[in-house]
Amino acid sequence: MLGKAQPLTRAMRPVGASWVSTSSKTQRKKVMFPGALNSVYTHDLRFASSVESIPTYQVMDTDGNVLDTANEPQVTREEAQQMYRNMLVLNAMDQVLYEAQRQGRISFYMTSFGEEALIGSAAALDSSDVVFGQYREAGVLLHRGFTIEQFMNQCYSNERDLGKGRQMPVHYGTRELNFQTISSPLATQIPQAAGAAYALRREGKKRCSVCYFGEGAASEGDFHAGLNMAATLGCPVIFYCRNNGYAISTPAVEQYRGDGIASRGIGYGIDTIRVDGNDVWAVYAATRAARQLAVEHSRPVLIEAMTYRVSHHSTSDDSSAYRSRKEVEDWTTRDNPVARMRAWLERRGWWAAGDDAEVIKAAKTEVLRAFAAAERLKKPAVRNLFEDVYDQLTPELERERSEIEALARKYPDYYQVNDFARDN
Repeated sequence: MLGKAQPLTRAMRPVGASWVSTSSKTQRKKVMFPGALNSVYTHDLRFASSVESIPTYQVMDTDGNVLDTANEPQVTREEAQQMYRNMLVLNAMDQVLYEAQRQGRISFYMTSFGEEALIGSAAALDSSDVVFGQYREAGVLLHRGFTIEQFMNQCYSNERDLGKGRQMPVHYGTRELNFQTISSPLATQIPQAAGAAYALRREGKKRCSVCYFGEGAASEGDFHAGLNMAATLGCPVIFYCRNNGYAISTPAVEQYRGDGIASRGIGYGIDTIRVDGNDVWAVYAATRAARQLAVEHSRPVLIEAMTYRVSHHSTSDDSSAYRSRKEVEDWTTRDNPVARMRAWLERRGWWAAGDDAEVIKAAKTEVLRAFAAAERLKKPAVRNLFEDVYDQLTPELERERSEIEALARKYPDYYQVNDFARDN
């Protein structure tokens, strides 16, 4: 038989529970539950469906005018000119390699038309910072010092390709420039960047990792895992989302219902900013400030750069199937990152009207020369199929290698052995 109910003593009350009755007029205002410490109680039954839209930071308008003199870029003439030259060189390289793919000379390519202002983020980083790219960050790599020859060798997968012919074109990587090799699956680099940043923090180095991805990749589970890990562990990482309006053929309006990608950063407790991704100086300023937060305070930062993908998603895509040509043409003329940067330079007297033609001509000459040289080189040696995974080849790999070598000796014409570099 149950005994008489005993009153709740102070020792029996749950940890953190208030002694004030929930019906009392002096009820505690702030929520004490450990899962939402910044919340307050309310008597209104309402479902939260939206918050105030996050503004978009801008330094200059579409005509290259700085809107607030306090935001005038503090860079030297040489630094600004180098950024602009790299935008022009990137365009020249994209044009040549896009046409080369259409001629069947390389298997695949992706251009950066419309997103050239991304170079502003590269200029704001330290060369020791570790970059995790997606596949439209050639401008970042170019600004870091990756040579035209190295770009060509990778796209041709020849014997001088740093990746030894194991990756698709535009899947660049270089240890020397702290640029992690790109992989095709979406968003895999996001938790990797968070983990690398955590390692940098534990080493006590004043460095950060920088992770680039598109708004489509933000729909992957790795995005959520990576941001949450970075927030809870205090990882010095900059997440840079290129929101270019389309995830291949899926427009942003069908990709999400919330306030872009930036609102998700706030949800994870991450310092977040949305910028005009076609404004190279807005990108530069935001990335520079984000790096300071990451490196000096061990805090992750999310940058959502609003831009527009003028090009097809890749050479495997025909964007006219899901958007009109007029839409693309309007964007090209209305808000061109290259034109904005040129107008800013000309207004300062740092660039003349005829300088473009000279730079573009020189860039195309260099690209075509490197292109022709890369095309003549042999493919990587067959041994590269088996190396760089184990310190010593396993018996199974040794058997497979011997089998392939025997087949190549027996059928040299079929396997086109003269097209490959010789094994040492």
